[in-house]
Amino acid sequence: MTVRPGSTIGILGGGQLGKMLVMKAAQMGYKTHVFVPQDNSPASQVATLTTVADYEDRAALQSFAEAVDVVTLEFENIPVSALEALAEHVPVHPAPQVLYIAQHRGREKAFLSEHGFPLAPFKPIDTEADLAIAVQEIGTPAILKTAGFGYDGKGQRRVSSLAEAEAAFTELESQPCVLEAFIEFEREVSVVAARNEAGELVAYAPIENDHENHILFLSSVPAELSDALAKRAVQVTKDVLNALNLVGVMCAEFFVTTSGELILNELAPRPHNSGHLTIEACAVSQFEQQLRAVCALPLGSTDYLHAAALVNLLGDVWADDEPDWAKVLELEKVSLHLYGKAEARLGRKMGHLTVIGEDGARAKEKALHVRKLLG
Repeated sequence: MTVRPGSTIGILGGGQLGKMLVMKAAQMGYKTHVFVPQDNSPASQVATLTTVADYEDRAALQSFAEAVDVVTLEFENIPVSALEALAEHVPVHPAPQVLYIAQHRGREKAFLSEHGFPLAPFKPIDTEADLAIAVQEIGTPAILKTAGFGYDGKGQRRVSSLAEAEAAFTELESQPCVLEAFIEFEREVSVVAARNEAGELVAYAPIENDHENHILFLSSVPAELSDALAKRAVQVTKDVLNALNLVGVMCAEFFVTTSGELILNELAPRPHNSGHLTIEACAVSQFEQQLRAVCALPLGSTDYLHAAALVNLLGDVWADDEPDWAKVLELEKVSLHLYGKAEARLGRKMGHLTVIGEDGARAKEKALHVRKLLG
């Protein structure tokens, strides 16, 4: 059933993704109600209403469900039980089962493997005995990752021997993990796609991503990929959305190996940092696609109108003082997005800059220049 403008969109999570979703919802005539455990979150600064409560607070969840017309989310580290409780009263997109799969690397990789998607060799790890067998079968170097709650490189260790793997497992508090074969890759790309209840699918062409210290630093379009690989990445992403029966927006992250293979790395069942550049580069951004999808509206165009590059602004930029924004805003075709976070910490995403360029190389060059101006 179509959720029409004037209705209230419920959003779980109050970070920058939620804030950008709220801002787009307001532009489209929707009210928004954010459910978040912390006061003064970025999304609650602009939302119509905010509920501050724990995700396990059943009474608060029921009151929230009764006050909204549909529920979506801005990040995946939310208890599945919260979505299940809400789904008893109101449509929830993506569905609890999608979150159950995507927030745990072991379940995610098992699901993708069962459906024949291209993955690096992996083994689930629950005990040191599992680890010894996995190292023998997969070999080293390899990457040991916690099964849950990992992002921006957190909960990951590269290991070159069984001894290193055992030490890393102990360092990660012997929690459930996944051991993956180390992939020699040429570049990393992401594909953001959307799917609505009618099964309509759209996808943006791949975005090229560069990381520093495991944190996304620079994203740009068009990605330096062959047409065949770009089409393959888009098709795999669409196939994953269909396999999950996902309603909403999802990002698939890929490695492109030195031998030209495409390896699916991770899924994010919500808008993605790399997709922020669609705000300036496309007629319909990833946030509008999410709203259209969860409200059962037709999906929009995913064409890039311009080449573009995005550079993240981490708390490091504030190390000495408030950055001199005038330095960059005097340049043409540069857009500043600040998330409204109260405290700038090293490695914390505080905002981003998007640069429109004549082609991808010039957009990247200008984005790096702009970032350098900030110190």
